[in-house]
Amino acid sequence: MRISFCLLFLFFIIPASNAQSLYLKTYGTPHHKPLIFLHGGPGNNALSFEATTAQRLADKGFYVLVYDRRGEGRSVDPDAAYTFQQTFDDLNQILKTNRIGKVTLLGASFGGLLAVRYAENYPQRVQNIVLIGALVTLQDTYSTIISSSRKQYEARNDTASLAQLKALETSDRSSYDFRSACFQHASRNGFFDVPNRTEEAQRLYAQLQGDTTYQGLQSRRNSVASKAFHEHEHYSTIDNLPLLPKLKARGIGLYAIYGKDDGLYSPAQVEAVRRVTGSAHIRYLDRCAHAPFLDQQTEFVTALVHWLR
Repeated sequence: MRISFCLLFLFFIIPASNAQSLYLKTYGTPHHKPLIFLHGGPGNNALSFEATTAQRLADKGFYVLVYDRRGEGRSVDPDAAYTFQQTFDDLNQILKTNRIGKVTLLGASFGGLLAVRYAENYPQRVQNIVLIGALVTLQDTYSTIISSSRKQYEARNDTASLAQLKALETSDRSSYDFRSACFQHASRNGFFDVPNRTEEAQRLYAQLQGDTTYQGLQSRRNSVASKAFHEHEHYSTIDNLPLLPKLKARGIGLYAIYGKDDGLYSPAQVEAVRRVTGSAHIRYLDRCAHAPFLDQQTEFVTALVHWLR
């Protein structure tokens, strides 16, 4: 990939309330339109976007900031609180340190949930939100996973897995165990993956598989962050859909990119988002699952340039 002239540097943000630093990397020149990528999880990191997509967006004239949330990925902090407010405080510090007034939030999966919640609390600091395979109504996502999993198990005559689903449906839908079990079924059934990747996507995934830092981070992933966030914020019952029109009414631009192969969202869920964003502000992509910036990177970058430049 051709890399145009840009400023590329790594530095640490140290919030006044906490002596632990955050991993943060920037791409592009500071006077360009700022984008901050909020990764999924909890318990994940931003490297898949950083290593494959950040520079490409910088080449298109954006100032791209990529960081790992406190206590996740490379932002090691044994005293991380794993709360929305601490996440918001860290975002505010990033904006302050980089002298950014308003920013576009690129929220992937759980990062999309955080983007909407941050904008609800700090609308004056958000120019746009781009939902990237983002969680919106959590209970609808769990219902989609269960329904789609049942179809696959019935087709395979997998009676053991069907029995697990039956037991799951009688459990507490607001609990961490319910949330965890749903995503286990989603992973088991390939709901995060594209059955037939494009050549571009194959190249990008191969690039990540050959990245030793990425592989090391993946091997160290655990449930600490997801359990702690759930304990403090009870996010399994969150429904961000009613917040979207309110943010739009406050002048925040709303955009969305979802994949048709993403097993976490039914077409009806994506349609509910489209009714808020409008057809011109959403892409629902073929041969694309939970990571549109990998599965359909060219279409992803093209959409952002069209919407945000």
